[in-house]
Amino acid sequence: MINAAIVGLGRWGQNLVNSIQGKSDKIRIVAGASRTVAKAADYAKKQGFPLYDSYQKVLADPAIDAIVLATPHTQRVELIVAAAKVGKHVFTEKPLTLTVQDAQSCVEACADHKVTLAVGYNWRFQPALQEIRRMLDDGRLGKLMHIEGNFCGPSVYRFSTDHWRLKREEGPAGGMTGRGVHVVDAMVYLAGRIDTVFAQSYRRALDYGIDDTTSMLLRFGNGATAYLGTFIATAETWRMQVFGSKGWAEVGDVEHLTTWSMRVCFVDPQNLTVHQKPQTISFPHVSTERAELENFADAIRGRRPLAIAGGDEVHGVAVLEAVLESAAKNTMVKIK
Repeated sequence: MINAAIVGLGRWGQNLVNSIQGKSDKIRIVAGASRTVAKAADYAKKQGFPLYDSYQKVLADPAIDAIVLATPHTQRVELIVAAAKVGKHVFTEKPLTLTVQDAQSCVEACADHKVTLAVGYNWRFQPALQEIRRMLDDGRLGKLMHIEGNFCGPSVYRFSTDHWRLKREEGPAGGMTGRGVHVVDAMVYLAGRIDTVFAQSYRRALDYGIDDTTSMLLRFGNGATAYLGTFIATAETWRMQVFGSKGWAEVGDVEHLTTWSMRVCFVDPQNLTVHQKPQTISFPHVSTERAELENFADAIRGRRPLAIAGGDEVHGVAVLEAVLESAAKNTMVKIK
């Protein structure tokens, strides 16, 4: 059993705790830390762990094997590096960092101190997404041509004007940091590295806070293309559709923290004028948050790295940087 401490007990931090506490035989939360201890005290007591009022106290606790970070984006570099230096493994919410330089610093620190670093891209544990990957690998969908995705909702309306999630330094390119990076990672999982980005990002609904209307065109190294939009001043919705030369597969709904179903439709070479009806495929229930944290625990026990130099987690940060540069300069950006 891996003993972990949760740092950041807002809505998402509590969701991570809820996914494993009393349910997993691989990882559990044995301590927490919060800037506002009073607000989280009742929750921590209910979940059966003590709360520290400083990160240094968490790092000093020898009973803690790993740190789970659900903190603002700009704080992560310092927190990850500090944990690595005292030999504690780190799971952090996405994105890993906001710059490639910072991402490289984090993976290097964890490699140097031989601790596992993981990033919370829970979509990779969705059975439907894994099945689409198999359909591309075994040729059922044919040659990958294009992917379309969006991840939207009323995010900018949920927070007060002084909340960290509405600060432009915490949410560059609007919904990309909170939502869009999930779709980018899913696309990279399916199609490989992204080669070029052309993006636009604006604030339209409110006169304060982060951008709410962000979209981009992507081209992968294998020649496939993609479109991604993330609009965070509208009703909740998300969708991703993968187009191959033999058919398409689609996931999407209002909820995204459930086990997805999938629609698929194939070309019938013998009846090209007939509009084929898609079929819906369902999958057994899985908690993707529990799955990602248990994968982290397995990696710790196996002494194997997850986020590494040159890996997808760092590439995802490079894509985010390219989106910001493209939107600022109104030009296509090639990812190095």
